[in-house]
Amino acid sequence: MKTLQAESSLQDLLTELDRRLTQGQYNDSVHKIKLLTTQETVQRLLNE
Repeated sequence: MKTLQAESSLQDLLTELDRRLTQGQYNDSVHKIKLLTTQETVQRLLNE
């Protein structure tokens, strides 16, 4: 698991979220939904 720092880019965050979702690195379905929501929100912000 990669620890993101304050200077990490949003693309780093998206990459890490994608990795965790792909590898199933989440505690339960609620945690997975939180990761998916965060990923979707960040992607929407980058596309604006």
